[in-house]
Amino acid sequence: MTELLDILANPAFWVAVLRIATPLIFGTLGVLLCERAGVLNLGIEGIMVAGAFTGWLAVYQGAPLWVGVAVAAGVGAVFGLLHAWLTVGLALSQHVSGLGITLLATALSYYGYRVSFPKVNTPPTVTPFAPLGWPIPVLGAQTALTLFALLLVPLIAWWLYRTPLGLAVRMVGENPQAAEGQGISVAATRTGAIVAGSALMGVAGAFLTLSAFNAFFFNMVNGRGWICVALVVFASWRPGKALLGALLFAFFDALQLRLQQAGDAVLPYQLYLMLPYVLSILALVLVARKASYPQALMKPYRKGER
Repeated sequence: MTELLDILANPAFWVAVLRIATPLIFGTLGVLLCERAGVLNLGIEGIMVAGAFTGWLAVYQGAPLWVGVAVAAGVGAVFGLLHAWLTVGLALSQHVSGLGITLLATALSYYGYRVSFPKVNTPPTVTPFAPLGWPIPVLGAQTALTLFALLLVPLIAWWLYRTPLGLAVRMVGENPQAAEGQGISVAATRTGAIVAGSALMGVAGAFLTLSAFNAFFFNMVNGRGWICVALVVFASWRPGKALLGALLFAFFDALQLRLQQAGDAVLPYQLYLMLPYVLSILALVLVARKASYPQALMKPYRKGER
């Protein structure tokens, strides 16, 4: 108990929580945009890998850090456009398309790394985003990308619930027939939401290589994309609760790392590794039973059909 209180009282712990949560915030918001429009995007894991690689490679080649972030967002948008063409344009299975994009994006990223650095054993490094340095506890030790992620939450919430375009996105995710009756293009709205959400997934990957770390290495995304998909359900498809879910998972993850370091070897380290996932699954089970999901989620729509 004393060790736990010492961990919680240390500002460095909360700095780590916010840093771990940042890619989850970007990714969860991206998934939320897609699913609010009625499309499941399981390509997030591969899109994050592609964003991490391309953003880092652009900076390694001499581009400014924000250009690297933009490149990652652009690559994510391209994969989102492919997913939209398959699921909205051709009305194919959203599960199969998403998993295929994950495999494609991951394989292309690894191939691109091997081609770019055929004889390198240690990943080359770049100069990442520097901490803000503000005289504000916890937040001042973060980078600009974390601040950007936090600002996106109220911005997307306002956009979804206070603008006509946000209403259109929610309508095509709930009742595309009614949206079509109001003159809204279901295909265009869904495509736009998927592309925008996928761009955020690419930025989530770029955070790992341009802020959290300074290099790209295989398996660095490490399942964060799948966590984002689960966090959207936990959040009941609401941006504010998505932020809470990301912070909750990051809290458990940061806690298990410090418990391993402070542990006296009584418990196997695997138990600490399981902690954030077990507790997150428990929270998901308790919340998801009452979650109100978009009614047209995962349902293909063809214009004129009833």
